[in-house]
Amino acid sequence: MKSETLAPIETRGNFLSALLFGSRWLQVPLYLGLIGAQLVYVVHFMIELQHLVAGTFSLDEEAIMLIVLGLIDVVMISNLLIMVIVGGYETFVSRLNLEGHPDEPEWLSHVNANVLKVKLATAIIGISSIHLLKTFINAPNLADKVLLWQTVIHMAFIVSAVAIAFIDKLMPQAAKH
Repeated sequence: MKSETLAPIETRGNFLSALLFGSRWLQVPLYLGLIGAQLVYVVHFMIELQHLVAGTFSLDEEAIMLIVLGLIDVVMISNLLIMVIVGGYETFVSRLNLEGHPDEPEWLSHVNANVLKVKLATAIIGISSIHLLKTFINAPNLADKVLLWQTVIHMAFIVSAVAIAFIDKLMPQAAKH
């Protein structure tokens, strides 16, 4: 008699488990949207590169440096997008099964949510550094308040990344996997 009443509960539990686990696939459109955003950055990069090439003989050194830093910024943001798209998909949706593929990113073989957070934090610091460098190059045209706040925000990113890395280091190895 007990087995008859247990079966419907077990079936509901299995259905709920399958539904909850299957809901991870709802993230796929988000990752596809990020691929679209990366395409926008590729177009932006090409436009800025065209401005740089067209201005080769007319731009001064400062203008060239600002454009090049803008290009580096786009590349770093694109790298950040790849980390989020590939790492997030691998961590939260489904394995990519790239073992042995010659183009498999080194970091992907040991990616988990904590590793991804630390990598993203360091990438954000790199992007912030480029922005801060652009700000300092253009400092004569900016208010001191802008310089101060961008520096404070950059330092906040650094403190946050150190805190994330420290917390990750404190976590027992078994809890990370």
